[in-house]
Amino acid sequence: MADRVTATETAIALIEKLKEKHGQIMFHQSGGCCDGSSPMCYPEGDLLIGSQDILLGEIGGSPFYIHKKQYEYWKHTQVIIDVVDGRGGMFSLEGVEGVRFLSRSRPFTAEEIRELDAEEEAGRR
Repeated sequence: MADRVTATETAIALIEKLKEKHGQIMFHQSGGCCDGSSPMCYPEGDLLIGSQDILLGEIGGSPFYIHKKQYEYWKHTQVIIDVVDGRGGMFSLEGVEGVRFLSRSRPFTAEEIRELDAEEEAGRR
């Protein structure tokens, strides 16, 4: 079964570094106009998760949420979190490290979509 969200080794290493500095962390992909391809990283609990946010999965043991509207655009793709040089969102924890998280994606295969849809349907029962 494919995960809806995953992370590169570089991203996992940065997550571990941030957890050492800040404790448990969380991610949110808003889909906003300015940082839509950059997930934001916060100390866990610093961002209130609302009814329009979906828990997409975990990366590096940290929850990864996505706004419902953004999920509708990306539900047929696997979100792959990577790290690139440069500054991201000013409130995201990795900003002071001189790098930023970046969302990449790949389309799910038809079989993966069927499996994920079946898993979601079973979860609704």
